[in-house]
Amino acid sequence: MLEFCHVNINCGLVPVLDDISVTFQKGRITTVIGPNGCGKTTLLQCLNGSSKVTSGRILLDGEDYLAMPLRERARNLSFLPQVRTIIPTLPVRTLVEHGRFPHLGFARRKTGQDIAIVENAMALAHVAPYAEQCADTLSGGIRQRAFFAMTLAQDCDYIVLDEPTTYLDLSGQRAFMEMILQLKKQGRTVILVLHDIGQALRISDRLVIMQDRKIAAASTPKECLQQHIIEDVFDVRIKEFSDGEGCYYFFD
Repeated sequence: MLEFCHVNINCGLVPVLDDISVTFQKGRITTVIGPNGCGKTTLLQCLNGSSKVTSGRILLDGEDYLAMPLRERARNLSFLPQVRTIIPTLPVRTLVEHGRFPHLGFARRKTGQDIAIVENAMALAHVAPYAEQCADTLSGGIRQRAFFAMTLAQDCDYIVLDEPTTYLDLSGQRAFMEMILQLKKQGRTVILVLHDIGQALRISDRLVIMQDRKIAAASTPKECLQQHIIEDVFDVRIKEFSDGEGCYYFFD
C-alpha cells in the first residue's frame, strides 16, 4: 500500500499542495482525476523527485519511501512522466533495457533473466517490431509505448503513469487499457492520471478526485457516481448506458 500522510508539496519553491492524506491500495488500479491545475501531476511527481515534499510522510508497504536510497525506490516503484523534453537517439531495445539499471551491478551486465524481462516488456507494450529503430524516429504514439515498455522493464510492484495515453489514437488507447488490466492480473499496483473520465470510470477500482489542490474524494467509481462528486467537481451531468459489453458514459 502507498500512503500519503499529511504531505505538503512544493513545485520548485512554490507551495502547491497542503496537508494531503490519501491511500493507494495494493493490487488495485487507482486513477487520479480532476480539472486542469488541481495538482494531479504535482501529487505524483513527488514520487520521482520532480516535486519536493516539505513535510509529512509517504509510506510504501509501511516503509518510509522518502528515506529509501534512489536505487531502492526504483526497484519498488516505476514512474512514467507525462512529458519528456529529451528523446534519446537510442534503439528501442536499448531504451527499454534502461529499465533494468536499478537491478544491475556496476558493470551493468545483463543476465538471461534481465533479457527475458526486457523482451516480455516490449511484447506487452507492442513495440517488439521496432526494437532496432531509434526512439527519436518513431511516431509519438509508438514512442510512448516504448517508454511504457522501459517502465515495465523495471519489474516493479508499483507502477505510476502520468497521462499515459498521450499521443495514442483510439485503437492505441484501447490496447493500452487492456495492458493495464493485464498488469492488475499480475498483482501489480497501478496508479494513473487520466483526463478521460469515461476511461477512468471503466478501468479503475478506485478514483482519487482532486479539486482546488485538495483531495475531494477517494472511493470506488460507483460510489463517486452515486454521490455526484464527479458532476460537482467537473460541473457536468453524467449519463450512463450499458449493454452486454460494458458501461458507457456521456457528459453534458
